[in-house]
Amino acid sequence: MKKLRTQVGIVGAGPAGLMLSHLLHLEGIDSIVIENQNRQHIEGRVRAGVLEQGTVDLMRRTGLGDRLDREGLPHDGVYLSFDGSRHHLNFRELTGKCITVYAQHEVIKDLVRARLDADGQILFNAAGVTVHNFDSSPAIRFQQNDEACEVSCDFIGGCDGFHGVCRPSIPEGVLTVFERTYPFAWLGILAEAAPSSEELVYTYHDRGFALFSMRSPTVTRLYLQCSPDEDIHNWSDERIWEELLRRMTTRDGWAPNRGPVLQKGITDMRSFVVEPMQCGKLFLAGDAAHIVPPTGAKGMNLAIADVTVLSRAIAGFYKGKSKALLDAYSSTCLRRLWKAQRFSWWMTAMLHRWESQNEFDHRRQLAELDYLTSSRAAMTSLAENYVGLPLE
Repeated sequence: MKKLRTQVGIVGAGPAGLMLSHLLHLEGIDSIVIENQNRQHIEGRVRAGVLEQGTVDLMRRTGLGDRLDREGLPHDGVYLSFDGSRHHLNFRELTGKCITVYAQHEVIKDLVRARLDADGQILFNAAGVTVHNFDSSPAIRFQQNDEACEVSCDFIGGCDGFHGVCRPSIPEGVLTVFERTYPFAWLGILAEAAPSSEELVYTYHDRGFALFSMRSPTVTRLYLQCSPDEDIHNWSDERIWEELLRRMTTRDGWAPNRGPVLQKGITDMRSFVVEPMQCGKLFLAGDAAHIVPPTGAKGMNLAIADVTVLSRAIAGFYKGKSKALLDAYSSTCLRRLWKAQRFSWWMTAMLHRWESQNEFDHRRQLAELDYLTSSRAAMTSLAENYVGLPLE
């Protein structure tokens, strides 16, 4: 068996795992990242693309901002569209902050390059990953190139996503699960079409929610509310465009630009949290510990917030020999996380049509949107949450 030693073993080379490794490196702390996919796969997965102001600031502060500043698309706000009209919410005017559209796989590319340029270790194609002894002497075991490997470490960062191995490895009875499954899903497409709006457009419509977003000056990202058991094969490109235009076209003639569909799929909607986010010397971060519905654009930002807290706690241990920040990791993250869960649930509930709703509920949703877009206090509350609440 090939044996390696590091201070922090990290399972998962997503935004959480790679950012944790990067932040630890800046503190002089050694880590090894273990990933079951190859580099091409993780750099090619198209995921979320909205960065909070705090995430952008962190990337700039830690040397990851060059390409972000060249290619990212700063947005001063978003549009809420309902009853045939778009209404602009100017986040910069309301809070002094903004958001930036910069795809998750681009963040991954920047982090991988930074780690490899700093001679950081990312072990790709690791099969059969398991975690052990995280109550005493942590170890991560796996197969790589048909060779058995073990990484011994002081701490394990469980950054391997919702379907990873770290959370299920925690003994039964330690974690409490809080979960809500929504009775709808999103049918999403990537289209080769120049964005027809400079900012995101959230649409509430009688036929269901729709979202206009973008990934670059030439690629548009769009979503439709659909049934969670919808078969993507029943949705031709033409049918998707017809439904998008039906829901999103406004009375002033605005509509998303059409173009060839590059990718399409269906995403389930759920809220999920485990408490605590730690067990012994194993610390969960990102999707391994929580999932939010994508309506509020929080997933990747929460993952990066988690590991920012965790990196400070680990640095505090090595520099000050104090476990106080490590012991408080879960409670620190969960306080902010539950606020993000509340916001994501609220956005989701306000903008989607529910199977159980009647005409009263429909009129109430329209009234809420009307109030939201006509009250500065209400707009400020949404803006504060959307651009990102303080880390602690």
